[in-house]
Amino acid sequence: MPIIEVTSLEQPGIEVYGTLTEAQLRNRLEPDKGIFIAESPKVIHVALDAGYEPLSLLCERRHITGDAASIIERCGDIPIYTGERDLLASLTGYTLTRGVLCAMRRPLPRPASEVCHDASRIVVIDGVTDTTNIGAIFRSAAALGIDAVLLTPTACDPLNRRAVRVSMGSVFLVPWTWIEEPVTPHLHELGFSTAAMALSDDSITLDNPILKREPRLALIMGTEGDGLSREAITAADHVVRIPMKHNVDSLNVAAAAAVAFWELRKTTDNQ
Repeated sequence: MPIIEVTSLEQPGIEVYGTLTEAQLRNRLEPDKGIFIAESPKVIHVALDAGYEPLSLLCERRHITGDAASIIERCGDIPIYTGERDLLASLTGYTLTRGVLCAMRRPLPRPASEVCHDASRIVVIDGVTDTTNIGAIFRSAAALGIDAVLLTPTACDPLNRRAVRVSMGSVFLVPWTWIEEPVTPHLHELGFSTAAMALSDDSITLDNPILKREPRLALIMGTEGDGLSREAITAADHVVRIPMKHNVDSLNVAAAAAVAFWELRKTTDNQ
């Protein structure tokens, strides 16, 4: 467990915590060398429990025998970078109020057929780009019984630093992977019926009994602004909506996801 004092923002080994962009961390050209950053002891422990490989830690000196101690015990012989509070804040862009950052190896993408093999209720995130929304959707998915998450290439990366933090580590708990567009043909090949969330004249409410008869159902959710494309809506087996009051026509995608997951969970439990 080498403890390395950080004395300069140009010091080798710490660039993953400050100067590298999310795209550089992801390393699309060499996916087997991709990295992501997990924040806070609780989130890091969830990642370790899920089998993710730690590469290095960054924390204030006082946390080595405090909040980071139990993490250090689990991480083996990896570099522990530490330094003065102000210098580390300059590196990361904010004060480390949660104490610990961990650089971890990004897993290779899994095929959708493997991720969804035993799933009965999944969600497809089509083009959602806000990191907070992605994290919140994953947290609701983990809490409310969604078996897997699929994302289109235009959606935000679930291992984005903020998405991981907002999810409280739920991105490590729910199986997920990427799916090519258009999604409906791929989902049909995987054995799923599809339900597009959209405001349309022919939409049904989420508590409609017809959904209870679907043994495998994929809920498709669109972007924060425009929602799903007309093509995605037309291709779906069902178009579904959340009943609203007081002339409110829609919810934020993260809030809508929580409501929909709860309703689908009740549907699954009643089968």
